[in-house]
Amino acid sequence: MPARPLILWPDPRLRQPCAPVETFDDNLRVLAEDLTASLDAAMAAGLTAAHIGELRRLVVLRPEPGGPATLYCNPEILEAAPERADGREGSVSMPGVAETVARAAWVRVRYRDLDGAEQEERAEGFRAACLQHEIDQLDGIFWIERLSRLRRERVLKRFAKLRDAG
Repeated sequence: MPARPLILWPDPRLRQPCAPVETFDDNLRVLAEDLTASLDAAMAAGLTAAHIGELRRLVVLRPEPGGPATLYCNPEILEAAPERADGREGSVSMPGVAETVARAAWVRVRYRDLDGAEQEERAEGFRAACLQHEIDQLDGIFWIERLSRLRRERVLKRFAKLRDAG
């Protein structure tokens, strides 16, 4: 499956909530294959369907290079740790910039697999941060919205310089 092109900031689709996956069929499987191929081509830890222009609640995660990919349809956070953990975050839609973001140290997530079966997962560390980052994206919250105004403005200036230089 060839990778699909990624949409780049400030594309408005990156700030729109995604529609729930309601039909678990071959079309969803094709979208999941495209999304996974795009994840691999971008060498990313996680990707949503919104990153390839499809506003549907579908995420693929592969936080460990070479590890298995997990697909999440309609993921939602059921429980989150009160403890926070700082981690570097960025986005394939804003290449070349990253910043420290505080997220819950662990989360419990409910989702459906590609067959529509309900699943639950408890994740911690980097995987938990990835899930929170991608679920935010599904909700139309681009990662820079989790930064202070000053840090967000700095990231936007760095990204503009990179884009203008390229």
